[in-house]
Amino acid sequence: MLLTTTNNIEGKQITQYYGIVTGETIIGANVFRDFMAGIRDFFGGRSGSYEKVLREAKDTALQEMTQEANARGANAVIGIDLDYETVGESGSMLMVTASGTAVRVE
Repeated sequence: MLLTTTNNIEGKQITQYYGIVTGETIIGANVFRDFMAGIRDFFGGRSGSYEKVLREAKDTALQEMTQEANARGANAVIGIDLDYETVGESGSMLMVTASGTAVRVE
């Protein structure tokens, strides 16, 4: 499955449009990650644990979107958009959504 943020694929012709496909995931950050991120925020530096959670959430959302596109008969998804939001009372949950247009290309 070819995934792209562009609206076309150079050298390929779109022969069929299957419509919008999406994938969503919500992942919670645990107390230990919050504590360590707070320390890194104070002293500076990157938070590898949060980066890992972001990557995992993005990959899961893209995988769900790809599965929906496959189920419709598509072999590519174009115009992909990724959105990140925090949800929950304390904002401790991360929601990632992926959306795009499922297509068949030749």
